[in-house]
Amino acid sequence: MTKKDGGIVETVKTVVYALLIAGAFRTLFFQPFWIPSESMKSTLLVGDFVFVNKMAYGYSKYSCPFALCPISGRLFASDPERGDVVVFRHPVNGSDFVKRLIGLPGDKIQMKQGVLYINGAVVPQVPDGTFEEVMEPQGPMKSRPRCSNGVVGDGAICEKIRSRETLPNGVTHDVLNIEDNTYGDNTDVFSVPEGEYFFMGDNRDNSEDSRFAQATGGVGFVPAENLIGRADRIMFSSAGTSMLYFWTWRSDRFFKAVE
Repeated sequence: MTKKDGGIVETVKTVVYALLIAGAFRTLFFQPFWIPSESMKSTLLVGDFVFVNKMAYGYSKYSCPFALCPISGRLFASDPERGDVVVFRHPVNGSDFVKRLIGLPGDKIQMKQGVLYINGAVVPQVPDGTFEEVMEPQGPMKSRPRCSNGVVGDGAICEKIRSRETLPNGVTHDVLNIEDNTYGDNTDVFSVPEGEYFFMGDNRDNSEDSRFAQATGGVGFVPAENLIGRADRIMFSSAGTSMLYFWTWRSDRFFKAVE
């Protein structure tokens, strides 16, 4: 083998090792997740590319690597906190969802006239203007946003009414409202079972979440072992139909913390 050949072999080995390390790092600690829908606006936008901290709640069969995965339950479990933005596996169809954790085991959750109640107490909201975006196709599915200011044409401004909501543990976040008196605005009382959680999208009128039964395509209650991890940081964000279109990347969302 010549010196040149040896150099090529070493380069290939270095690349292979780097890929293996990157793969192990992804498997063990973080998972990338591309936001496909508007259910978490304005916290997460269509096209946000987020890193999910898979160690936040300990490993489960959906987040831990290979033979370490427990058949059920969680390994090295820690407790999720109300207000966390969580990626989880849908209990029925197996797809990955991202929503905000609203109800803990034992909680009673209800929506009345668009206002959230936890254990009988109102969760306060303060008006915070409007969330505005351009009406245009978004993401690979080229879906168009829903607007509180009626039907608007492409290129026009689509508005949603925005409020700041403060959960009982002090976590404050934006919620959006598109229309009043929808089914999701007025619900029965949901009693969260032990070992399960209740999730909602921040874009309240555009989220199939725990308010909706699994039999109708909703999320329902989510078992603890279905939690994949906490969405901690937006690495970059594409306003186009592909994350590869770098000229559509949103300059204000690089390395932005998820709140």
